[in-house]
Amino acid sequence: MSFNIPDDRQYMESHEYAARDGDTVRVGISDFAQDELGDVVFVELPDVGDSVTHDEAFGVVESIKAVSDLYAPVSGEVTAVNEDLFDAPELVNDDPYGDGWMLEIEMSDESELDELLTAEEYDDQIA
Repeated sequence: MSFNIPDDRQYMESHEYAARDGDTVRVGISDFAQDELGDVVFVELPDVGDSVTHDEAFGVVESIKAVSDLYAPVSGEVTAVNEDLFDAPELVNDDPYGDGWMLEIEMSDESELDELLTAEEYDDQIA
């Protein structure tokens, strides 16, 4: 099976992505991750203003198969949360790179992006 892995973002080995826009990154989970999870039924996210730390859990995604922690690709302050997911968690399955995004983080250390995988490296990891 072939998964959509846009090359305009970077990935964590734990399947979160970071799409950079200036000093901010938009975070969600990859197409592969949503497929592995199955139907997403609940998403727990931090509040705007909360701090998150690179490589530490910031929330939870729950599916019919499993409950999985979500990990921050970068450290910083949460500047936006996708509140649509609280009423429609299935957006994570339907459009993980678009309407299914989870949060936006204003980075405190952009060098942390260097630790993430490119689309090609991520594709090799899940192959």
